[in-house]
Amino acid sequence: MKKTIRDLNNLKGKRVLLRCDFNVPLDNYGDILDDTRIAAEIPTIKYLVGQGAKVILCSHLGRPKSSYDKYLSLFPVAVYLMKVFPNKVKFSRTPAGKEAENEVAKMKEGEILLLENVRFLEGEERNNPKVVQELCRLADIFVNDAFGVCHRQHASTYGVAIKLPNAIGFLVEKELSVFENAFKTPKHPFVAIFGGAKVDDKINLINNVMDKADTIIIGGGMAYTFLQAQGKKVGRSIVSLDKVDDAQRILQTAKEKGIKILLPVDHVALLGTKVVKTKSLDGNMIGFDIGNASIKLFTKEILNARQVMWNGPVGKYEDSRFKKGTMKIAKAVAKADAYSIVGGGDSVSAIKVSGFADRIGHLSTGGGASLKLMEGKSLPAVDIIDNK
Repeated sequence: MKKTIRDLNNLKGKRVLLRCDFNVPLDNYGDILDDTRIAAEIPTIKYLVGQGAKVILCSHLGRPKSSYDKYLSLFPVAVYLMKVFPNKVKFSRTPAGKEAENEVAKMKEGEILLLENVRFLEGEERNNPKVVQELCRLADIFVNDAFGVCHRQHASTYGVAIKLPNAIGFLVEKELSVFENAFKTPKHPFVAIFGGAKVDDKINLINNVMDKADTIIIGGGMAYTFLQAQGKKVGRSIVSLDKVDDAQRILQTAKEKGIKILLPVDHVALLGTKVVKTKSLDGNMIGFDIGNASIKLFTKEILNARQVMWNGPVGKYEDSRFKKGTMKIAKAVAKADAYSIVGGGDSVSAIKVSGFADRIGHLSTGGGASLKLMEGKSLPAVDIIDNK
């Protein structure tokens, strides 16, 4: 078991560098479009503030290509936090260096300082020792609560943890617990739903779930590789030719183990510029969503589940012509008398668009990190945290 912030003693007056994941979508005016990741961090911040710590928040935002990009500044997040913690929050215009050190030196117990985008530091993503040293100078203790980047060995997630006394926050603790319980003691029937455009990212995931799930539902662009593996017509739909053999092996293994794999039985496709509904993807048809028969087939299975895990939309849901399948699956997952886990950025976005987010057991805040856990892999930035 990893140390959590509950295991840290005598935090009063201590400088705590809290790595958060405030990588939130902003519009062109700097307004936050989705505050989920910020809201999820509030309990950890409140705890540290309540312990009298000097709380130094560190996060990335986007992928800046220079040492400063006004469109990727964390200042809008500072404004958000100022409303949650009146008169306690300040903003450092730099993520490290003399200016940030001066701001930290002025902090009082229970105050919060949000550092500017840590990816403005050259070498942050390469775990540069100079960046690690600069960040370490700001703090006495490091807490990682940025689940979304726990699969990254960056200076602010990994390098600092090596140098400072450390722990994980409430958010990372919850995420780890949810995925551990889902795989070690799953509730049956366990239905796993996989979608998204590329099958390449999901092969390991499906293999890991194989011994745990009762039913695996495959939709989205990745389904066409499996349909081709079955010898079905896929038209000009996206197919990963180098993964067809893997798909055939998965289908065969599932058959031998008595695991049900459900693939689309009809489609919403494009033929030129015309949207067509079809059971067979002939000629130049390109599949972009599951059809009504597939929705009915998948929904029936989901509603009988006691545990559901969903990663990846089952169609190109961001296009209104092809969103029905994903929205119907979201509704089924929400309605099921089951513990539901939704992981992956697109899946979480889809469930929010559907309006059923409040009926999901756990919405994961980490795309790549949740994918790694679903694959049965460990997270480097968690591994490096001290054990209790």
